[in-house]
Amino acid sequence: MNDVPTDPLPAPYHDLFGFRLLEWREGFARLAAEAGPQHLNRAGVVHGGFVLGLIDQAAAYSGLWCSVPGHARRGMTLALATQFVAPVTAGKVVAEARMVGRGATTFFTRTEVFRADGTLVATGQGTHRWRRGSETVEGMPAAAMT
Repeated sequence: MNDVPTDPLPAPYHDLFGFRLLEWREGFARLAAEAGPQHLNRAGVVHGGFVLGLIDQAAAYSGLWCSVPGHARRGMTLALATQFVAPVTAGKVVAEARMVGRGATTFFTRTEVFRADGTLVATGQGTHRWRRGSETVEGMPAAAMT
């Protein structure tokens, strides 16, 4: 496994859902979370919103890797399409996202989500926009963003 660079920006949403950044490099991000009983819907499976949040965060990270330590990049999701292909049960869930294209201010992503046993449970396609100053891989000083 690659060493995961530390994201210099706080991510309280990740803390709320227990999302962990496992791998992060240019154009790629792998996030994981432990789905527990608090994430189940009335049908007894993990709520789609939990999976959608994981897709959104992994997709965004795939376009926000920064090459300069102490610098960061920010963006926003413009559109996100999701397909659920199998139920998600409690346990480890992993999202792998790739940046598949880019323009001057936007980037496009493809994400796959797997249960711990390797079963594909969801896919997503996203359109994201870099915030001003985040269009290049060098990013900006994180201290200037807070």
